[in-house]
Amino acid sequence: MTTFNLPPTEISALMGHSLSTVLSSTSPGSLGIPPDLITVAAQASNVDILGFELTPTMFAALGVGIITVLIALSGFFSSSEIAMFSLASHRVEKLAESGSSAGLTLKSLKEDPHRLLVTILVGNNLVNIAMSSITTGLLAFYGFDGARGVAISTFGITALVLLFGESAPKSYAIENTESWAMRVSRPLKLAEYVLLPLVITFDFLTRTVNRVTGGQSAIETSYVTRQEIQDIIETGEREGVLDEEEREMLQRTLRFNDTIAKEVMTPRLDMTAIDKDSTIDDAISQCIESGHARLPIYEGSLDNVIGTVHIRDLVRDLNYGEHEELELDDLVEPTLHVPESKNVDELLREMRDNRVHLVIVIDEFGTTEGLVTMEDLTEEIVGEILEGGEDEPIDFVDEETVIVRGEVNIDEVNEALDIDLPEGEEFETIAGFIFNRAGRLVEEGEEITYDGVVIRVEQVDNTRIMKARLTTEGVVEGETEAGAQNDD
Repeated sequence: MTTFNLPPTEISALMGHSLSTVLSSTSPGSLGIPPDLITVAAQASNVDILGFELTPTMFAALGVGIITVLIALSGFFSSSEIAMFSLASHRVEKLAESGSSAGLTLKSLKEDPHRLLVTILVGNNLVNIAMSSITTGLLAFYGFDGARGVAISTFGITALVLLFGESAPKSYAIENTESWAMRVSRPLKLAEYVLLPLVITFDFLTRTVNRVTGGQSAIETSYVTRQEIQDIIETGEREGVLDEEEREMLQRTLRFNDTIAKEVMTPRLDMTAIDKDSTIDDAISQCIESGHARLPIYEGSLDNVIGTVHIRDLVRDLNYGEHEELELDDLVEPTLHVPESKNVDELLREMRDNRVHLVIVIDEFGTTEGLVTMEDLTEEIVGEILEGGEDEPIDFVDEETVIVRGEVNIDEVNEALDIDLPEGEEFETIAGFIFNRAGRLVEEGEEITYDGVVIRVEQVDNTRIMKARLTTEGVVEGETEAGAQNDD
């Protein structure tokens, strides 16, 4: 290779002009640059990479190839995030149980979702930043240096990444979540090993930052929330996939674990119970009159329930009993006493484990508040199970008017009429709401209004509200309490 010894002034002249200007000049002498200097510039245009000398064309082709690979990697990481975190946990278990290596790898990745997300984010950011840097270098090599090169690189790479690294790959992953998750699981595991030092570092840093800022330690969140499931159910009904009864049952199931015993119990006033000193004949008569197969048995008062008795045992003992002196107390089966604040999902599990069909609900002072049966819990999911002659809890007169039994929960009324009556700590039923708004005992025919809803007391038994009529049409906006104006 020829060596040129050039004065500093000539080197400065070369640095002051771009290569394209030098090579395209028809009169290089007019620029003050000797002809030998142009030869040096032409030779300098070749690039030496790892001992291989590349021409400008070869260098450009290599740069474009690397950028293409990086765009593909960006699409890989972006689509992997959607596929991995959209795949339901039960499907991951099924795929792992199939015994395929991809399914087992997928399960191992999902067992630590925080590290999985960090791996994807580190990989995606590395390839995107590398893509932008290489593009800027290529542009500078061909004379697009300074602000021009940065601008072209920024907007050009952004467009490519959005189209081929984000939008298209994520759309594909959404449509092929399960198959794509299986396909990318092993490459992601490999990426985790390759990027392990960075993954461990940023995994630790993100957890530390979250602890300091008071955020969640798991920075990944479920792509499906409880509210989204409810929206899906309602959409399914509108689209005809679910009928109204199926939609209501699914929504009641979602609400089940938020319900407490006080909201589903039969209140103390409606309880049918019998003293333990009563005869077996009296107990059978009580069962027949009330229509109940089981009766709570108390000693002294209803606040001291000692157990329950089943009509089957009463009749069997009466007709086939071997002991003539057998008393009602001898047939009592133990039951459970639960606080009124107990969640019904826990209560159902406890009743099933103890094989009891009736439990007594007590308040904080140990006073009997009511009882809950297995039928009450079942009705929370499948809806009201009406017996012969029993009225509907919510009877629609028209689209804006319903007649509601006093013990119906407010949330059921809100759902039926699409209104928003509030619940309080001291009441959950429509009767409790009326008493709370009126501030006193009410009589039949009295009305109160709340937020555009007219509530008329239809039936009162002693001091107890049995039925109320709710109307949402033709009411002046604003809150008034017409029925509670006059206390006389």
